[in-house]
Amino acid sequence: MEIPHRLNELRECGKITWSDQEHSWIAQPDEVVFALADDGFEEYKHEVASSPRGRGSAGGLWQGLNTRTGSVACAIWVARSDADHALVFIEVDGRPLAGPHELTPRRRALFVAGAARRERRDDTRSA
Repeated sequence: MEIPHRLNELRECGKITWSDQEHSWIAQPDEVVFALADDGFEEYKHEVASSPRGRGSAGGLWQGLNTRTGSVACAIWVARSDADHALVFIEVDGRPLAGPHELTPRRRALFVAGAARRERRDDTRSA
């Protein structure tokens, strides 16, 4: 999956980096959200989870719709001990942006298998 233009710019200047160990992006969530908005995604959901005892945000979710293309983008983040950056999982149209490269064949197979399981589950629920 191709990385949206503004996210790619953030990657190229080192503001977001891919962690193979964490299987996620390391970034400031606001920068990811602003980049997705700059790429045409209009916010329709934004939730932030608070940490116990007032320690700030534990994580959050942002979803946006590109009304021109019909694409949906989602960013989910989990706070790390490094308060400035979080683990950020990004999807566009249900496909994960899995690093600065195309999905590997193994990741693609796992993604397809997961999508098939979700589809079967949804079919079972609607029956």
